[in-house]
Amino acid sequence: MNRIDRLAAILIQLQSRPLVKAQDIADKFSISLRTVYRDVKALEEGGVPIIGEAGTGYRLMEGYKLPPVMFNMDEATALLTASKLVQSKTDAGISKHYFAALDKIRAILRHSEKDHIEEIDEHIAVMTHPAIAYQPQSELHLQPILKAIGSSYVMEILYTSLERNETTKRKVEPVGIYYLGSHWYLIAWCQLRNDYRNFRTDKIKHLTITEEPISKTHPPLQSFMDQMAKEREVTKVVIDVDPEVVKYLGEQKYYHGYLKEERAGDNIRMTFLSGSLMGFSRWFMLYGDHAKIVEPAGLHDMVAEVAENILKKLELSQLQLAK
Repeated sequence: MNRIDRLAAILIQLQSRPLVKAQDIADKFSISLRTVYRDVKALEEGGVPIIGEAGTGYRLMEGYKLPPVMFNMDEATALLTASKLVQSKTDAGISKHYFAALDKIRAILRHSEKDHIEEIDEHIAVMTHPAIAYQPQSELHLQPILKAIGSSYVMEILYTSLERNETTKRKVEPVGIYYLGSHWYLIAWCQLRNDYRNFRTDKIKHLTITEEPISKTHPPLQSFMDQMAKEREVTKVVIDVDPEVVKYLGEQKYYHGYLKEERAGDNIRMTFLSGSLMGFSRWFMLYGDHAKIVEPAGLHDMVAEVAENILKKLELSQLQLAK
């Protein structure tokens, strides 16, 4: 990237964030801190009102506005692709605001870029996998949750638990939201339980943002994600599969923790990190006559137990039919 393009990119970065550290700029453009200081000075000499806070970072003076940003063809296409994901994986509220913003972006595109967007719009689709049950929700409360997080206010929710199917009114202090499988989840400090809890947002029947400020400083969302990853116990599974059968395993292998595969004699050796050996054993039964278990030894016993139970039921059914 030449210096003119880099200066323009730094300016966009400053406009898009309330505060930008010099090290962040250096990392993004793979330049030294000394080069960052020179570039910032060049922008200041060009009339851009940059406020530098020692040991903190840079920010633009309040009220300074840049002219509309022009998008190139690849950036416009990326925005369109993202819109398909927003439409299929969020709720009506988020989609409405996203498409309103996208219309504003389209308004400043050149005619050639608008034509390009129109041409490819019907050639991008997001499909759900038939093995995953998913019903689009009209209200997932994502927008008000994010608003509460941004304003640091307590939310009052009417929530129906998955385990007991009980509906309770709770006051929660939102930490963050994340998407897993086919659902959105909220991590929040629950004042009722006096602990952090996970809430599936489609199970929130009603949500109100109160005027009560949150009571404490909560850890960042990433710390909860890291903890969840540690708590999920996984077991390494290695199996040898007939090469002619491997192609029929399809995407199902990913749901069982597929990691890699390699040649092992006449077979394909497949490695998994499974979160449920019992679930894996039942899946293994589908193609077990064309595969063998390498490890763990306990998986042999599970598969044998399932097979014995099936055999007993078949024998019982035959006896009942014979009568």
